[in-house]
Amino acid sequence: MSASPNSDTWKPALWTSGDWNALFGFGTNILVNLLVLTGLLRFVLQMPDDIVFGRILPATGLMLFLSTAYYAWLAWKLAKSTGRTDVCALPSGVSVPHMFVVTFVIMLPISLATGDPIKGWEAGLTWVFIQSFVLMLGAFIAPVVRRITPRAALLGTLAGVSVAFIALRPALEMYMTPVIGIVSLAIILAGWFGGVRYYKGIPAGLIAIAVGTLIAWGSTALGLHYGGMSLANVGAALGNFGFSLPLPAVDHVFSGFEFLGVILVTAIPFGIYDLVEAMDNVESAAVGGDSYPTTRVLTADGAISLVGCLMGNPFINAVYIGHPGWKAMGGRIGYSLATGVVVLVLSLLGIIALLASLVPVVAISPILLYIGMLIGAQAFQETPRSHAPAIVLALMPHLAAWGKLQIDNALGAAGTSAMAVGLDKLGQTGVLYQGLSVLGGGAILGGLILGAIAALIIERQLAKAAAFALAGAVLTFFGFMHSEELVFGHASPVAAAYLIVAVMLYVCARRAQFSEKPAEMAH
Repeated sequence: MSASPNSDTWKPALWTSGDWNALFGFGTNILVNLLVLTGLLRFVLQMPDDIVFGRILPATGLMLFLSTAYYAWLAWKLAKSTGRTDVCALPSGVSVPHMFVVTFVIMLPISLATGDPIKGWEAGLTWVFIQSFVLMLGAFIAPVVRRITPRAALLGTLAGVSVAFIALRPALEMYMTPVIGIVSLAIILAGWFGGVRYYKGIPAGLIAIAVGTLIAWGSTALGLHYGGMSLANVGAALGNFGFSLPLPAVDHVFSGFEFLGVILVTAIPFGIYDLVEAMDNVESAAVGGDSYPTTRVLTADGAISLVGCLMGNPFINAVYIGHPGWKAMGGRIGYSLATGVVVLVLSLLGIIALLASLVPVVAISPILLYIGMLIGAQAFQETPRSHAPAIVLALMPHLAAWGKLQIDNALGAAGTSAMAVGLDKLGQTGVLYQGLSVLGGGAILGGLILGAIAALIIERQLAKAAAFALAGAVLTFFGFMHSEELVFGHASPVAAAYLIVAVMLYVCARRAQFSEKPAEMAH
C-alpha cells in the first residue's frame, strides 16, 4: 500500500513489523563493531579504561546516533516525496576498514614511539579531522563519478570489500567454533533467505544470537567452553558500569597535529576511499529501489565524523554496505533510528563490556556473513550478464589485499617481516608477496578502475575505457592505487602500463574494426 506522492496529509510510518528484523540484524552488526573497537582500544593500544569508557565510547555512541537519526530522516523524506511504503534507510556506522587502519597504522605506532597511548588517541582524532574535510569537499564531485562509472565497477569493487573484509573473517570464526557458528548461520539462512517464520514472528537474528548464547553458556557449564564465556569476565565487565557524557576534545584534536606528516600519508587516500565506498553503497541502495542524493550522503558522513572526532571519537563514520539486506528482511525507517538510540544508551552507560562478556561473538558472525553473501550476489544479479568478467576483475585487488594482510600478520606474530624473510624466498614457495602488495594497494580504487575498464571494453566503448585507464595512470602515479603510501612515482611501472593501455584503447576506438558481438553477450 502506498499513498499518493502529492498527499499533504499522508505521513510514512516510522515503524513496521519488519523493522524488528532489521533492528536485531543491523543492531548486532553495529554491536560487533563496537565490541571489536573496544578490544582494539583496550588490548592493542593499552588505552586506559577511563578513556575508553569515559571519553571514546560516549563520543562514538553520539556519532552513531546522529548518523542513524539523519539517515532515518532522509528515508522519511524520500518516502514522503514518493508516497512509497517500502523505503529503507541507509545503514551507517563506524567504518570497519578504517577502524583497523587508524589503529595499526596511526595510533599504535605513535603510542609505541611515544610510550603514551593518549598521544596515539590524539593522532587518531587528527586523522579523522582531516578525512572529514576530504569527504565534505569530495561530495560535490562524487555524483559525476557515479554517473560515468559502470555499475559493474561500482558494485564489483563493493563486492570485493564485502567478501574479503566483511564476510570472510566471520566465516573463519564460525568454523573455529562450529557448534555455535554453523547452527546460528543455518537459523539465519532459513529465516532470511528461506522465508522460514519462527515462533510468533521472533526475528531470525535474535533467535540465532539467543541459540548461540545458550549453546555457549551450556557448554561452559559442561566444561567445554565453546565461545569463551566465563563468569569471571561478567564480573569484571560489571565494573565498567557508569554514566559518562561525551565531552569536547578539541584540544586533543589539535595536539595530534604534531604527527601531521605521518597522518597525511593515509588520511588523504583513505578519504578518497570513503568517497568511492559511499558512492558504491548509494548505488547499491539505488539498485534496491531507494535513490539517495550522493552529495548529501557524503557531506553528512564528513560532518558527522567531524562532530564525533571533536568529541573524542577517533573512528570515522560511513554509510554501510548492506542496504539491500536490511530492506529484504523488512527494514524501513525505524530500524535505523532505533539502532542509534540503543547504541547511544549502551555507550553512555558503559554496557558494551557487559554485552561482550555475555554474548559470544561467533553467534553474531553469521549475520555479517549473510550481508557479504547478499552484496556479493547483488553485483552479479543487478548488472548485465556479459559484465560478469568485469566484476570478477574488480574483486581481485581486494583478495590480494586480504592475502597480504594475512601474510603480514602471520610474519609479524613470528617477529619478522616479508622483507626480512626475502621476497625471493617467499616467491620460491609460491607466495608472490610483491604482486599481492602492488595489486592490493588502494584496492577500492583499483577494483573500480579495473572493473570499469573491463565493463566498457565489453560494451565496446573503448574511448571511455581509455579515459578510465588514463585515470588509473594518474591515480597510481600519485600513490592512490597500487601503493600503500602516498608517494609520487612509487608504482611508476604500473602507472606507465595504464598509460600505454589508455593510448592503445584510444587508438582502437578510432581505428579498430569489430567482429560481431556474441549472442550470449547481448543484453
